[in-house]
Amino acid sequence: MITTGGSALRSLVRALPGPDADPVLMFVEGAAGEGKSHLLQELADLQGPADRRGPADPPGAPDLARLWWRCGAEGGPPEEDEHRREPALWLVDDVHRAEEDELRRLRRVLEGLERGSAAVVTYRPEELPVPGLPLGSPPMAYPNRPTVLMSRLAPWDEERVRRAAEALGEGGGCTDEAVTRIHERTGGVPRVVVDLLAMVRGQWPAFTGTAAEVDAAGVPPRLAELVLSRTHALSPEHRPVVWAAAVLDGPVGREELIAVSGLGAATGNSALLRALESAALAEPAEGRYGFAVPLAASAVRATVPGPVRQDLHRRTANVLSRRHPVSWAAVAEHHRAAGDGPRWLRAVEKAAESAETSGRHQQAITLLERTLATPDIPPQARARLAPLLARNAVTGLRSDQTVEVLAQIVQDAALPPAVRGELRLDLGLMLCNQMGRFPEGWRVLEIAAAELRDVRSPLAARAMAALVLPYHPGVSLDVHQGWLIKAVAAADDSGDEAMRTAVLANHVGLAMSWADPEAWELVAKLPVESTDPACARQAARGLCNAADSAVWLGFYGRVDDLLTRGRELSARTGAPYTEHSALGTLLLQAWWTGQWLGLAERCEEFITATADMPLIASDAYLVRGLLAVAQGDWGEARSWLLQRGTFGTENLPVPLGAAAAGALIRLALARQEVGVAAEQARSAWKVVADKGVWPWAAELAPWAVEALVRAGDSGTAHTMVRNFAQGLGRCDAPAARAALVWSRAVLTETDAPARERRDGLLEAAKLYGEAAAAYAELPRPYSQALTMEGAARCVLAADTDAADTAVPPPPVSDDAAAMTAPTAATTTALTDLESCAQRFTDLGAVWDAARARALLRTRQPARKGRPPGRPSHADQLSPREEEVAQLAVSGLTNREIAATLHLSPRTVEQHIAGAMRKTGALSRRDLAHRPGPTPP
Repeated sequence: MITTGGSALRSLVRALPGPDADPVLMFVEGAAGEGKSHLLQELADLQGPADRRGPADPPGAPDLARLWWRCGAEGGPPEEDEHRREPALWLVDDVHRAEEDELRRLRRVLEGLERGSAAVVTYRPEELPVPGLPLGSPPMAYPNRPTVLMSRLAPWDEERVRRAAEALGEGGGCTDEAVTRIHERTGGVPRVVVDLLAMVRGQWPAFTGTAAEVDAAGVPPRLAELVLSRTHALSPEHRPVVWAAAVLDGPVGREELIAVSGLGAATGNSALLRALESAALAEPAEGRYGFAVPLAASAVRATVPGPVRQDLHRRTANVLSRRHPVSWAAVAEHHRAAGDGPRWLRAVEKAAESAETSGRHQQAITLLERTLATPDIPPQARARLAPLLARNAVTGLRSDQTVEVLAQIVQDAALPPAVRGELRLDLGLMLCNQMGRFPEGWRVLEIAAAELRDVRSPLAARAMAALVLPYHPGVSLDVHQGWLIKAVAAADDSGDEAMRTAVLANHVGLAMSWADPEAWELVAKLPVESTDPACARQAARGLCNAADSAVWLGFYGRVDDLLTRGRELSARTGAPYTEHSALGTLLLQAWWTGQWLGLAERCEEFITATADMPLIASDAYLVRGLLAVAQGDWGEARSWLLQRGTFGTENLPVPLGAAAAGALIRLALARQEVGVAAEQARSAWKVVADKGVWPWAAELAPWAVEALVRAGDSGTAHTMVRNFAQGLGRCDAPAARAALVWSRAVLTETDAPARERRDGLLEAAKLYGEAAAAYAELPRPYSQALTMEGAARCVLAADTDAADTAVPPPPVSDDAAAMTAPTAATTTALTDLESCAQRFTDLGAVWDAARARALLRTRQPARKGRPPGRPSHADQLSPREEEVAQLAVSGLTNREIAATLHLSPRTVEQHIAGAMRKTGALSRRDLAHRPGPTPP
């Protein structure tokens, strides 16, 4: 049977005989380091009968005398032990080390085992003098009585390696990547795993858990001594076959191994046989030869003389070049190690081209970055490799090092102008799209367009097309439209269909952004069925651009189809950057359409997955911040909205920056920081106005208008609303049109003169209702609830104003008194407010729900039949305490809670104290973890 150490111990214990049973002889086979001696020690340490074991102990061994016999160590046990006549448990270790005389003595002991006795004999199969015969030749003539069993220890699997790492690391410090690499390099051999873990642990806490750090830890001395001693035991003429295996660094066939060794067929075969007999090499798979422990190759390779090692690498590169398919990256590495620079660079180029073709852009980027960072690369090779790096970096994911490498290369005056222009183009695209360094990227793209105009017209068209996209701040819409005219002309002149598609994809992004009536016709022209991968990749980008714009415009019903087709096409053509940007659009779609369940976790997972690409993660940062505002988690909201310091928010794409600014303004208003809110409103509005893409003002306008009116700057607020309306014109932008009505409602509510306040409030309520209906049509449930709440708030405020200004009437009859009951409009407003509170609750908008309920309580009459005085809740949280506790847990201060719930800070303080007393919480935050009984 094949077992691991733990299961072998259980198997051994189960096989041991009872007091009067026939003796048992068990052979345990295991390569060096697989835990044979450890297994015997565990068996020796096992307690006897059950009455002497604890409930957590492993099964007990029979209560026998334990007799150790370590072969090759001082001739074995004393003679009196060999002639015992009472039952005993013999623990025989390393029988492969026994000399002939010692084997004869051991045979006599094993042949004479008494009833109730047992012997466990361990050995390394690779070191037996006679393969397959642990006790030597001739085979042992076993008596009839003993039961003879065989157990072969197996290496650890990855999960067992993980447990060992956790044990040595005291519960942490080893990532999944590190565990996988340790398992691969050690082959799961327990002794080597433990030794390597100890070396890796010496790097903590600097160790971050990468495979490269595991490789850098080196070879455990115990393993190095073993493999080097076995290699040295071979004759000098046979050692090259082991050296060849070390350079090949993986199991290979006999012909390849002998070809790399350079020994020739006859000598090579003899060398391989001797290496297998001495266990210097093993046969990990049928017909494949290498080291039993992969890590051993490094130890051997380090001892090979330099000139010999270079020859081995050269022959290895030639052998690998004849494989199908060819791993050009491996070939390149062997040419480099052989000192053959030209062949190394040609192989690097082939490896990068192969990786690019198959969509493995990050692999190509890593290889090319490392190569181009090497000093003294010939200019011709640099001119071939640098564009490859740039193309992969633009299509793939971000790399800071790529930007720095390209920035240095474009300064090389020896580069041909066409190559330098192409590199500058890709550098500009990376700076804008992946690094978020837009002003710098825009300047680089303008230079690239000029450089390429006369020497590479298709690439000039591509540079111009990049200048068409309007997302980043600082350049107005009409400038982008000017570049569109130039890009279309350049693409048509080039005759390059892929360039025409690239320009069309960016035309789609531009037209969709400002709701050009022709935008959807442009989307239909994208060649999504093209068999040209370059055209299909650009078409995928166009679909994803359209989906992103559709989300901002409010065409949520069309987004799913656009994203499905765009993502499928991106995956098929190898465009991971486009795929990731589409995932950000999905998060925005989920936020606006009210699919909030699990959305915060999705945002955080996306941010983690794109940790080195803060710009592409900006959608997730925004949505996570918007959720935090609605949930009352104001301590976190600002951090998320400001991208947690990973990215300069001043360079955010304009729609994202406007939406983030709207949320920050709302947060400042809720905290009564009106001056701060007004300043933020002016600054953010200028960015949108300078850009001139007015649909992007939708998420900013209502909050900016409120901030300015509350700050006393109603003139600027009126100008904002007027410019917003004029900018939208007649374009089809449902979300922006709803926001425009909302902005007018805010302006009407907050800016009506005192003498006309009631009429103004009723007019505002009407506008809020129109906005709510528009948001319901989209649908956008959160925005709908906010505007419904605004309508109800205005109706209730108008009703209060009417009551405050009315002349007290004389006493009237009961029939006349009925007329003082709430009006139909007030009743409807209260019903709508209840609906809003419930919708906020369903979404998880804790802060909004608490605010709506607080307003509702100010107008709801006391329930009939309730006894006078305040209701008693004993040790249960009252509804008000529940609300206050929720907001306190979210991080709101007492003053902020008081403003939300229309209470005094002192009352809030009393409610928090009551909630803490009833739940046993030790702090405000602790209320989240100690929910006390709540009212039904």
